[in-house]
Amino acid sequence: MTDYYRLLGVERTASDEDIKKAYRKLAMKWHPDKNSGSSEAEERFKEITEAYDVLRDADKRAVYDRYGEAGLRGGAGGASGFHHVDLSEALNIFMRDFGGSAFSDLFSTGGRRQSTGPRAGQDVKISVPLSLAEVSTGIQKTFTVKLLDPCDKCGGSGAEPGTSPQVCHTCNGAGEVRRAQRSFFGQFVSVVPCPMCSGEGSVITAPCKKCRGEGRLRGEHTIPVQIPAGVATGQYMTLRGLGNAGPRSGPRGDILVVFDVAEDTRFERDGEDLYCEVLVGYPHLVLGGDIDVPTVGGTISVRLPAGTQSGQVMHLRGRGLPRVNGSGSGDLHVRVQLWTPDAISREEEELIKRLATLAKAPPEQARPKGFWSKMKEALGA
Repeated sequence: MTDYYRLLGVERTASDEDIKKAYRKLAMKWHPDKNSGSSEAEERFKEITEAYDVLRDADKRAVYDRYGEAGLRGGAGGASGFHHVDLSEALNIFMRDFGGSAFSDLFSTGGRRQSTGPRAGQDVKISVPLSLAEVSTGIQKTFTVKLLDPCDKCGGSGAEPGTSPQVCHTCNGAGEVRRAQRSFFGQFVSVVPCPMCSGEGSVITAPCKKCRGEGRLRGEHTIPVQIPAGVATGQYMTLRGLGNAGPRSGPRGDILVVFDVAEDTRFERDGEDLYCEVLVGYPHLVLGGDIDVPTVGGTISVRLPAGTQSGQVMHLRGRGLPRVNGSGSGDLHVRVQLWTPDAISREEEELIKRLATLAKAPPEQARPKGFWSKMKEALGA
């Protein structure tokens, strides 16, 4: 299990300010812009940001302290819908809490990520309906989506073949312009994208006639997606670089595959654990025997002990759903309930009347205790 406190190098009793300071220090070290896009640095940055995002939130931290990462994924009364952060979320969290105050430190020994150049394409969101049976095993699904692709005539540049984009004379290729404003408090300088080239640093004087200078056209794509077992509604996975192409040779955006798991009327779900009820006749409760219990994939036979009480819960280990990005599976919790028939035959009625004359009253200790009795026991009275 991931130890978020160890990732940030703080004690479990660390204050919110200590956690924030520790994260800021590590984020400055592992930020992708300071490590030339290193994949190792990117992974470390995502890990420490996820740890920080959990520990900075009082509710999430309380769940994590009590149940660990499994609680965050929806088990043990945790925050369902939890997922590991991707790079985009990690960068957003970093900027949300530190913003521009970190830029002078972050880029003091290296170049700031260039804002000039082609813009990235927009992300695409796909909602994927899933059944509980599909969630229990994982499944590969294929989707057909319409995406913006680089224009096959101009190669995505947006310029008519035989011509090329020209350096923007307004910003001299910088992609941004500075604007100075005077006020009562003095002069303020703001940096904004160049209005002539929209921050690209170049302009097209002869637009491609096929894509009208956009550099991209809409096409149809068939995309296979391997969906892992154990996912829940609201969770998603990111397919990097498979979204819309950016205008004029801009990089592709991402595809966000969002899961929508249909309810199964046989079960209640809590993370990877499942809950169900099985109706059993009185003879089975008294004498015991085999009963059929539903599972996601069918039914299994379970031995019911003699003398089982109505409302008693049996815990079937490993019969729940697989844990996402983890090992093992959750449990299936089966509540046994006494079934009372609406109508009975005359022979059954005679037998029940006979049984009523033979049956003993329940012992005192077997009778349900009232609220105040339970309170006295809890208080040690």
